[in-house]
Amino acid sequence: MTYKKNSFLFGLLAAVIIGVAVFFIFKKISAATAVEEKRETYLPSNSNYHIIRKEGFEYIRPILFANESGESANLLSVKSDLNSMISGMKTSGMVAGASVYLRLLENGNWINAGDDSNYIPGSLMKVPELITFMKMNEEEPGLLSQKITYYAPLKLPKRSIYISKSIEVGKTYTIKELLYYMIAYSDNYATALLNNRMDLKIFKKVFTDLGLTEPDLSKSDIPITSNQFSRFMRALFNGTYLSNKDSEFCLELLSHSDFKNGILGGIPDNIKVSHKFGEAGDAQFSYLTESAIVYLNNTPFLLTIFSKGKNNQALPSAVSQISKLVYENLRTRS
Repeated sequence: MTYKKNSFLFGLLAAVIIGVAVFFIFKKISAATAVEEKRETYLPSNSNYHIIRKEGFEYIRPILFANESGESANLLSVKSDLNSMISGMKTSGMVAGASVYLRLLENGNWINAGDDSNYIPGSLMKVPELITFMKMNEEEPGLLSQKITYYAPLKLPKRSIYISKSIEVGKTYTIKELLYYMIAYSDNYATALLNNRMDLKIFKKVFTDLGLTEPDLSKSDIPITSNQFSRFMRALFNGTYLSNKDSEFCLELLSHSDFKNGILGGIPDNIKVSHKFGEAGDAQFSYLTESAIVYLNNTPFLLTIFSKGKNNQALPSAVSQISKLVYENLRTRS
């Protein structure tokens, strides 16, 4: 009787152990499947990605960008609407050309609308200059606190249309303060002082590190596409080129840019935006360029709009209309 009782208990215990084991095995398989499903959500097996890595290390190669090779199918309707709008603007003479790069920053979906040619970026080049000074500060801690005196008025080769606020002759500014004037007010006088202090080797390296062609600084302009310029903004958002702290500083500084006639004209005032604009001109056209990270709910997106035309007064409105079209479309998706 005791033998039978012990056999029964042993069998019951074995059944419990087997049941628990099966439960945990099933749970492990389910978790692995969930991880795999999540991986498939963000890295589809049928997608091709071009990886750009940060070099200069012996043992590591951090990822800067993971670029999906093709445009995203779920944004092609937005591209179609943008192309129709740009075509209408060209027909009316509002613009002679426009290029739009849109990227959803959480999942990497992107499109390029309009043309994909080089534009003269103007003051957008102040963004890689800002990044350059942050890289210089990594090598020379305390650099941003160094002071520069604006002794005498400077004669600049180009005159800005959208003038906001400038540094004053006779005053002394820290490099950090000059960076604020350069970005927030697009002040060319502050930029001129910073240019005299900037390490040109590091400036060029910022381009090549991000997979761009080294700029020819013997020329007055650095032609670039909207897609290519967007890499500077992406690098800041990803926080992989500069430290997280410095990337945050740069984007916070860009959120103070006071130019409201372009991309901001198509976005409600309560939406946070980090952006920079540029203006330029050549013998043929005037150029208005702008790049922005728009923090729309849980769907932050990068929008870079390059425009050119005979009438520089019409370009801000064109950029605002393009921005509004993109915002209204993405607002319904977020």
